[in-house]
Amino acid sequence: MEEQVRRALRVLAFGAVFGAGYLFATVTQTTAQAQMGDLGKQAMEAAGGQGGTLGSVTELGTSIMDMRKNVNALNENLDKLEKIKAALGGG
Repeated sequence: MEEQVRRALRVLAFGAVFGAGYLFATVTQTTAQAQMGDLGKQAMEAAGGQGGTLGSVTELGTSIMDMRKNVNALNENLDKLEKIKAALGGG
């Protein structure tokens, strides 16, 4: 019986340490993209200048990212227009 209690306490302690570590890691997590955005762009531009298949794929990826930014900006503008329309009493 005493061995079962010890084992249960060990498992509980392990779970508590794991849970605390997981919680701490999720709260303090930072994204690498925010820190390396310019480096990634420079690497894409350098790869695009190489030509060949790699250069074409890199240019396509860069174009897609630019299009995504434009679409996101358009969606933000549409949201603003919808809010203005609603504020003016439009249905």
